[in-house]
Amino acid sequence: MRKGLRDNGLSIVLFGLFAIFLLGQGLTGWRTYNAEQREHQEPTVGLGSYLTSGHFVEATFENWESEFLQMAAYVLLTIWLVQKGSSESKPPGGDPERDADPRSVSEAERAPGPLRRGGWQLRLYENSLGIALVLLFGLSFILHALGGARAFSAEQVAHGQLPVSVMRFVTTSTFWFQSFQNWQSEFVAVGSIVVLTIFLRQKGSPESKPVAASDDETGG
Repeated sequence: MRKGLRDNGLSIVLFGLFAIFLLGQGLTGWRTYNAEQREHQEPTVGLGSYLTSGHFVEATFENWESEFLQMAAYVLLTIWLVQKGSSESKPPGGDPERDADPRSVSEAERAPGPLRRGGWQLRLYENSLGIALVLLFGLSFILHALGGARAFSAEQVAHGQLPVSVMRFVTTSTFWFQSFQNWQSEFVAVGSIVVLTIFLRQKGSPESKPVAASDDETGG
């Protein structure tokens, strides 16, 4: 038990914090939503109903969408692009270990199953991280659109106007404003860590170069 907690401490803490903050978002969003409903003399809703409302779904997945876009783009861009001196980049000349053909070690005793089997399973496995992140982005994008259309339509009806379809909502400036305001923040954040890790250090963190490393040394 103790070894399991030690070996998986990072993911346990990160997903634990995620659960706490998602619960906090749900509770505070519910109170905010009902306050707005009372202000407009509309009926309030229970917590369960709120968690399936457009208000909550839209707010949740427009953020997930930007996070998965950032991670997918970063994983894929770092295949080809480098930043000299950054701990987040391969060296300018490439990384022989990361760029090596996995088929050359397919017979290793501890090689993953898809590597030993080869064929389409290996092709899928060697691109599985990028594929998973792109799919998670796509799913979050769709759920943002679905939740946003419901929230936007509810607001339209409250003001005596007609609701809109999901496809119509996706063409509105509201949808793209929500997306762009999150997307730009994600890319400025990841761009910042790429550049800051050239010059700054954090002892003990794998996201940083060793404290004694030169600014020109790329993390790899």
